[in-house]
Amino acid sequence: MAHMALARALGWAIFVLLVTANFAECIGVNWGTQAAQPLDPSIVVQMLQDNKIHKVKLFDSDHWTVKFFAGTGIEVMLGIPNDQLSKLSHYRNAKDWVKQNVSTHIYDGGVDIKHVAVGNEPFLKSYNGSFTHTVFPALKNVQRALDEAGLADKIKATIPQNADVYDSGSGGPSEGNFRSDVRGLMIEIVNFLKENKSPFIVNIYPFLSLYQNPDFPIGFAFFDGNAQPIRDHNVQYTNMFDANLDTLVSSLRKAGAPNLEIIVGEIGWPTDGDVYGNATMAQKFYDGLFKKMVASKKGSPLHPEPVEVYLFSLTDENLKSIDPGYFERHWGIFRYDGQPKFALDFSGQGNNKMPIGAKNVHYYPAQWCVFAGAKDMNMVIPNLEYACQRSDCSTMIAGGSCSKLDKNKQVSYAFNMYFQINNQDVEACNFQGMAKIIEGNASTSECLFPIAIESAGGRLENGIGVSILVAILISLVFF
Repeated sequence: MAHMALARALGWAIFVLLVTANFAECIGVNWGTQAAQPLDPSIVVQMLQDNKIHKVKLFDSDHWTVKFFAGTGIEVMLGIPNDQLSKLSHYRNAKDWVKQNVSTHIYDGGVDIKHVAVGNEPFLKSYNGSFTHTVFPALKNVQRALDEAGLADKIKATIPQNADVYDSGSGGPSEGNFRSDVRGLMIEIVNFLKENKSPFIVNIYPFLSLYQNPDFPIGFAFFDGNAQPIRDHNVQYTNMFDANLDTLVSSLRKAGAPNLEIIVGEIGWPTDGDVYGNATMAQKFYDGLFKKMVASKKGSPLHPEPVEVYLFSLTDENLKSIDPGYFERHWGIFRYDGQPKFALDFSGQGNNKMPIGAKNVHYYPAQWCVFAGAKDMNMVIPNLEYACQRSDCSTMIAGGSCSKLDKNKQVSYAFNMYFQINNQDVEACNFQGMAKIIEGNASTSECLFPIAIESAGGRLENGIGVSILVAILISLVFF
């Protein structure tokens, strides 16, 4: 009996090791820093290691940030923002960029850089072709510079694409092809990737399909098989992810690259800022994704093997543009301060528990700025507008976690966000004498009134899309 017990224990240990290894191989995470007080890179590295996440995708190549990944065993994908593509379309600049941002980190015990993401979704329709003529030259120049630096076998350049770069018209995934306006260029890019053994990176967001289309069947955004199946010849689809991925597979086949490696560069679910953006739905989405990719090792009908995916995102970013939607600042699995929002099991086994949160985060004092009252409520409107334009009030949108606050509490929330984003400067809690600082937590059971954290990052300007947000908030609060 003892031998049988030992055998069972060993079998379970081996199983756990295999699942963990598979998770480490196919799951990474995006880390963006568009936050008023971004976490220190050393804290982020510890978070990743504590949660056994061994791949990270960055949106830039800031030297100070990247150096923290040296010797950690974490695989890094560097990013090149779209506004640098024009510069890098000239080879000398690309060569200098590789020397300064890649080669300098490559040494014994250095940073394990695996990919360079040249641009990000450059063919988005909303960009109106702004990067059409620069992204491919930049890609070729960066890869050439990597080759000449002796890094060709280790590091590959590629372009993260939005899923709108291909479609299937009125047909199913088997009719997939690259968008007609960029098809010729995409075929060139795809064949360049194939020649250099670089992956095709695509960002897939089932949430956005649900958000943008009121007729989209909600069950099709998840992986539980409860959606009405969609049949494409002899193939049946029960979720949007598989259908989208196979539309890409069909597009790649038509472009002459049927075996090109595919990586999903961004996939996730927001937890606030929309009626469908909440922790419950996010947990459901990730549970299904991890069960499919990690535990079951399943891909899609046309791509049976699981693909490598990068979750979007590690933490909330309260300075992101809200032009796409108010949820944009709430994609994080972790809050702004690195604390987990909901229970997960990255191995897909269903043993959900809270991920390990950030350690050694230094908070400002436990104090909040709240509305102290006003004789004339009309005086509040311009102050509310001022606070929201310079902070983040996206959780107060209808369906958001703070949308059910009463009028006074909503004004308090706006005042406090401005106060905290300004590092609790006493001058940031005045609002023409209508605000006061208190030490009692102003949060409710549903709505978190955050406290600022100490950060090495500088505060960014925040004004994109907020005028629309403020107008909506004023109508919600006062009318």
